Amino acid sequence: MNELIEQLVALQEIDLVIDKIDSEIKQEQDGLDGRISSLVEREGLISEQETQIEELEKERRTLEDEMTDKIAHVKERQSKMMQVQTSREQTALLKEIEDAKKNVKENEEKIVSIMEQVEKLTAETTEEKNLLKAEKTLVDEEKEKVKTVIDELSKGKKTKKNRREKQAGAVNGSMIQKYEILRERRNGLAIVNVLDGVCQGCFMNLPPQKYNMLLRGDQVLECPSCQRLIYHQEI
Repeated sequence: MNELIEQLVALQEIDLVIDKIDSEIKQEQDGLDGRISSLVEREGLISEQETQIEELEKERRTLEDEMTDKIAHVKERQSKMMQVQTSREQTALLKEIEDAKKNVKENEEKIVSIMEQVEKLTAETTEEKNLLKAEKTLVDEEKEKVKTVIDELSKGKKTKKNRREKQAGAVNGSMIQKYEILRERRNGLAIVNVLDGVCQGCFMNLPPQKYNMLLRGDQVLECPSCQRLIYHQEI
């Protein structure tokens, strides 16, 4: 195998290990971020429930104040009944009293409904807060575990990066630039093996003449289909 190709293959092996480490680090961090996002969502739900409870309680107090005023009005109208002189005035007062009583009853029903809603929401909020507390404890533990794992992975990555710098330094400057561009454009694979005339990057057949040139191993060649650098090594 061409010496330059050997250097690039060795470099790519190191890069693929580094890519795998980066993927594992991301997976660990994404998992933790997902749990933290769930905490934030639960906190938001609790906040919404508490706001809803406050609004319902405010509405209940308003209804109670209105009901108190209506009851006082009924008593005042009832007292006035003793002073009316005509049946017409009496009829008007009776209607006014009945309307006020009706409003009081409607307010009572609304207040009962609100109290039931508040009771239900309060129970749900309490449950959510208990779940949040337990989840926070688990997430705090998870943070420590993830930090330990990522620290260990990062140490391994640092070792590989040092090896990578040394290996990259042995490759010709223009070729390393080409290699980096191909890795970026070809999902991390800049150089691939060719088996039985088939590129293992794009799985297309090489023209027979190019494949024969590749078998001689005396020059650096590209796959005509995917433009990756190619080499031949029996497995």
